Amino acid sequence: MRMRKFPLSLPAFPGAAGGDEEVPPLCPGVSRRSRGAAGAAGAAVAWERRSRRQRRGDRCVGCCAAKSRRECGGEYFRGSPQPSSLGGGQRCEWTVHVKLHWSNPLRAALSSEPREMSQDRQTAQETDDPLVAAMERERAPKDTEESPLCPRSSPLGYGEKHTQHQGSGSLVWAASPGMLFGKTRDRSVYSLVLSWVFGYNSSLAVHSLMDGEDWVLLYVSSHIVVIHDILRNKQFLLQGHTNVISCLCVSENKRWVATADRGPDALIMVWDSYSGVPVHTIFESHSEDGVCAIALSQDAKYLVTISAAAVQKVCVWQWTLPTEKAICSIELKPEFGHQDYVIFNPQNPHEFISNSKTQMIFYLWDDSGLQYGAPFLSNQTFKCLVGQFSQSVFHFNNTQALTGTLAGKLVVWDMDNPRTLPEELPPKPHGITATKVVSMQEESLTVLQVLESCIVTGDVKGQVKFYDGQLQLLAIYSHDKVGPIQSISFSKILRDPPSGLPGSSCPFLTRNFILSTSDATMFHVATDSTNFERIMQEAKKAVNAIACHPQEPLVAVGSHCGLLKVWEYKQTRYLVSRIFTEAGIQCLCYDRQGYFLAAGFTDGSVYILDAISLQSICEKFQFSQGPVTHISFSHDSKYLATADETYSVIVYKRVLQNGSRCWEHLAGLDSHYKPIRSILFGVHADSKEPRLLSLGEDRQLVEYDLNSSIKDHLVVTHRDRLEQAAVPLCLTWYPELSTESFFLTANNCYKMKLYNTRTKVCRKTLLGPTYGSPLEKIQILPRTSSADPQQHYLVYITKDKVGLQKLPVDGNPHRSSAFICHPDGASDFAISHDGRYVFTAGGKERTFMKWKVNLQGLDAAAFLGGEDLIPFYKLLDGGREGKFFRELEDYFYYIQLCRQGIDTLEKRQVSTHIPLEEIPSVMRAIGFYPSEKEVGEQMTEEELAECLTSLLARRPREGGSELDTCDPTVYTSLEQQITALI
Repeated sequence: MRMRKFPLSLPAFPGAAGGDEEVPPLCPGVSRRSRGAAGAAGAAVAWERRSRRQRRGDRCVGCCAAKSRRECGGEYFRGSPQPSSLGGGQRCEWTVHVKLHWSNPLRAALSSEPREMSQDRQTAQETDDPLVAAMERERAPKDTEESPLCPRSSPLGYGEKHTQHQGSGSLVWAASPGMLFGKTRDRSVYSLVLSWVFGYNSSLAVHSLMDGEDWVLLYVSSHIVVIHDILRNKQFLLQGHTNVISCLCVSENKRWVATADRGPDALIMVWDSYSGVPVHTIFESHSEDGVCAIALSQDAKYLVTISAAAVQKVCVWQWTLPTEKAICSIELKPEFGHQDYVIFNPQNPHEFISNSKTQMIFYLWDDSGLQYGAPFLSNQTFKCLVGQFSQSVFHFNNTQALTGTLAGKLVVWDMDNPRTLPEELPPKPHGITATKVVSMQEESLTVLQVLESCIVTGDVKGQVKFYDGQLQLLAIYSHDKVGPIQSISFSKILRDPPSGLPGSSCPFLTRNFILSTSDATMFHVATDSTNFERIMQEAKKAVNAIACHPQEPLVAVGSHCGLLKVWEYKQTRYLVSRIFTEAGIQCLCYDRQGYFLAAGFTDGSVYILDAISLQSICEKFQFSQGPVTHISFSHDSKYLATADETYSVIVYKRVLQNGSRCWEHLAGLDSHYKPIRSILFGVHADSKEPRLLSLGEDRQLVEYDLNSSIKDHLVVTHRDRLEQAAVPLCLTWYPELSTESFFLTANNCYKMKLYNTRTKVCRKTLLGPTYGSPLEKIQILPRTSSADPQQHYLVYITKDKVGLQKLPVDGNPHRSSAFICHPDGASDFAISHDGRYVFTAGGKERTFMKWKVNLQGLDAAAFLGGEDLIPFYKLLDGGREGKFFRELEDYFYYIQLCRQGIDTLEKRQVSTHIPLEEIPSVMRAIGFYPSEKEVGEQMTEEELAECLTSLLARRPREGGSELDTCDPTVYTSLEQQITALI
């Protein structure tokens, strides 16, 4: 049955500017502040219109004792218009403010006596989880019917009765399965918007959220949680983490998703998969190294995490409370090994187990604290080869636990005096003993689960086996195309039992499931027909190569596993692929006409392929002694140049042979003695012939004479040293914004430099984007049909971010923006031929992403940043009124005093200019000591005069002179101080 969709609006950032303007719940920001905003957005459950809040005097409805939101312990939210689901297609009014309490009444609701209810309400509870039913019985009024806007499917506890208002309701409260894809979100406020993620982390589980008519999967790609509607080809992206997500889990009812990451400022986030809203964020949970294992209890109220530090810490959280403090925690001994898997007892949320490769640990917790027991294991414990532990589960009989091993065995643990109620917890964990080892098969067991009254295993051969409680085999599902199984996720939908098995006691026969393998492949398995349908096959090794077709909406992606895929990116359709078994793909490039696709490989080989069929048009070339790192065509497709890790530049030429065009090796040269950062083709202004440059970390810019080069002899025309101390990292041609032509470089000191293309003289040095790491690669954004022809933009990537810079470069921080794209490192990027999309490759993350370009977002940010020198004042310590600015002003006047003579008795001529040769002295006085080369590379006299005049805010008034715009009192005071010192 297709689920009904409600086109609800998105929640806004709490405290976001713009009144009632809609803002996405989370933005892939680049700072701690943005992550804080993301965490605040995670608590959003209801909205309120600002005008209503003002009329109510900041009061909380239902909180009679609280005079303002500061005196109340709950959260305070804004409102937004929501569509009514009451029928008639009517639009509702704005949401009435509701005070929410996340406190102990939830526990009381769980243990309360059931109340009488209507038949409709009882039916609704029977189809939902026990937690929801308990909450319904406790809080629902007896004399009212349940509103369709408020389905009871949340573990969030409220201290008061939720007041229903016609046509209103929070996004989480009114959410339903499949609602995510019913509304297109407008994120035009950002200059780059993530619109699609390709590939996924195959080391983490893939979960089936919906089955039947809708195949909706949930998986992790880098730092993004992806909810993917397979049949409709849509994605909904949950953004909030700034590090790569290390673990995730999904509640039993498939609604609540918990994710955690590893790295600096690690986060734990709980999401509502129905609405896509982050309902809770925990900061600084495990500040050392993040989280390596996470699990939700059966009732979805409790969360357990295990840190990734050397001394691991286990924490239990009640995430429905508005606190970032764990209920209880304990540190584990290092001799237990690295605990990397944890799971709750489905029948008792106060009990859970975890395991490392060699040790199993059992836990019990209550309000008094967390206790654990680790059975002593030695070579004599099992008296046979057991192998390393993989996953563990509680047996459904509640008296045993099971652990799968990589030797194909199951270890059975017996628990003495099993308990199911928290009141029966003893002061210490009960006894745990390994009673037997059952040899299940020869292949390693990688997945172990319990499905109702069955035990399910998955192995390295792609087999899924079902056993009863006595470990007797019931059924096997296998396919020769399935690799090592990484996860199994069963559908919630129960089909009718097969006609041939009336009254069957095998519940697994009524559930389809999703298989995920360690080689990045997903399968949908229909249990009624044992049909394995491949859903997705992605790269299983690093993705370092990406290129866009120069005329068509096609993007080619290559990985180290040898997989080359071409996608149509507007409709997000896979077109064609080819697998190279000899080596991995390191770099890709289309020629200007779009006929050829050149690929450089990790073994030094180069393939030239047909751009459509991916078939080789000539034999491969093998002239590089190391992996090919860069590859590029000339503008006329006459030359192909490559650079490799052995610091060599190799050129191939297209020639006419036997009446047809073919490619041949021209020459190669060890041009650099350090890694090559860029190779760049251009065009000679006078002859229109190709021009080739290479830039290395040895600070050398090498230009080659292709016309004079002959077989096995590559001619070099110029070698220029661009930097003295800094290391240049990237190179591109600068747009023709003036009569002088430039190329642009960026170095590891966050500086961008413009060089004359003929003389190689540095004409300008400016501050580049500063977003945590220097620029790694840069490209000029092609102009779109709707763009201003006078405006140009630069796309760049840093170590982990992708960004956009408005040209001309001037050092203004408001003219650039950046977003986290690949926390573990961005390897490459490409731009669509129309400039509408940017694609980033994630390297070892095995993903690549599509970003939609929104130039209006960057233009708005630049406009709001101010004009002239206003954006630069904040770059100085203390701003314009600070001590540093005043000191610089004193130096400005002191230079004029010295030039006119300290002891002169003549009237001072105060000017807004100082001589150009005095600029180095001013810089040294404020603490910057430029070299003579840097002094020679400074701006022109006019540019310096304009800069310093603006900096000191002494611009001549229109119709006035320089003298009447200066403050003579400052000048006189400074002269008196100097005279006194002399």
